[in-house]
Amino acid sequence: MVTFDSIVLYVEDIQRSRAFYSRLFDSKALELSPTFVSFNLTSCFTLQLKQRDQAIPAADTLGGGTELSLAVESRIELDSLYKEWQAKGVEFLQEPTELVFGMTFVVQDPDLHRIRVFCQ
Repeated sequence: MVTFDSIVLYVEDIQRSRAFYSRLFDSKALELSPTFVSFNLTSCFTLQLKQRDQAIPAADTLGGGTELSLAVESRIELDSLYKEWQAKGVEFLQEPTELVFGMTFVVQDPDLHRIRVFCQ
């Protein structure tokens, strides 16, 4: 049996990305090494950031090709999170919008990875 454990995003500047996600999620990162940090998103799933130029084997992928999707329970929760992130100065790619799957908004991190929040 396979258990999903984490997603790893390759980043250009580990400290800048660590600060971004710490602020975004109001969460402290667990430093696994000077070039690798981890955030517990749920009890069994983590977001990990790896300094791209330190990946073995080499990672040639640049940011922007990944979207992390976060589900919230309701439109009220989505609107609340939108306002909270707006106050933190996060860069929005999409304001709250109704799409075929529900209400959503999208932000991006310093490496151009997308973070989508949605509710049905």
